[in-house]
Amino acid sequence: MSSLGAFGPFNTSLNLGHVLAAGGVDNLGDLLALRHTYTEDLLRSASDATPGNLLTYTREQLRGPGKFPQDPPGLWAVFIADGGRRSRLVAVYENHGELVDEQTDTLRYFDLRESPALADLCGRLVVEWSVDAINWAKQGAAAARFPVLEIADPAIVAFPGFDNLVLSYSELREVVTETRYGAWQTALGAVQGIYVITDTANGKHYVGKADGAERILGRWRTYAETGHGGNVRLVELLNVDPTRVEHFQWSLLRVFAPGAMPDAVNESEAHFKKALGTVEHGYNGV
Repeated sequence: MSSLGAFGPFNTSLNLGHVLAAGGVDNLGDLLALRHTYTEDLLRSASDATPGNLLTYTREQLRGPGKFPQDPPGLWAVFIADGGRRSRLVAVYENHGELVDEQTDTLRYFDLRESPALADLCGRLVVEWSVDAINWAKQGAAAARFPVLEIADPAIVAFPGFDNLVLSYSELREVVTETRYGAWQTALGAVQGIYVITDTANGKHYVGKADGAERILGRWRTYAETGHGGNVRLVELLNVDPTRVEHFQWSLLRVFAPGAMPDAVNESEAHFKKALGTVEHGYNGV
């Protein structure tokens, strides 16, 4: 899924359809947009809009004719009233079908599960609902025309400290590219260091160093782009199975000030290779 970054307010013709396409939602026929308001027992205020309450409220629908479709599609984008016709995206669910055994004379229930689609825009994306805001259920093609009013900045993520970094490949790519990780990028761009890549599929390690002007951030950006960083054994591994990178984890073993002597960095790298046995039993060639 593509992240759109932070924008807004908008004075352009950007609409929900553009956002859906950028987020990988291409089939508008399989999308239903729903708009909740703070008027019901489970949703009387913003504090009630917890993930559990939203799911419980959304999965329950009235039987019989009405605005809700008889045969709803597979993806539900849930918005909540945000003043006037402003509507904020709060959840996206995959519809895995109606639970017939739970039906009552007046209610239908659906097996809804959280979807990764547009997940990074939940709480941030605001659209302007159509004039007939009373029509709270919109098919995808109609919802796609809603103007985008705002995409708020993502929540800033505080840097946890050099000793607390354990990053998957997807997390690594986010850390080195997304603005919400600005503090991380500043910290990692300020130090040299010794890092370890762990292959969680078999427990093998690769120990590397980031020294000179490259620093940790520069070196890890290369891994984010390639997965292997040019390391021979990792290149060979990913040539056989490109998905193996999803099992890699990146951590720091030791950090050095920018002006640290090269010999100190090299000696530390050699120490950790020996301590972890990464030449004999891991992915270091030498």
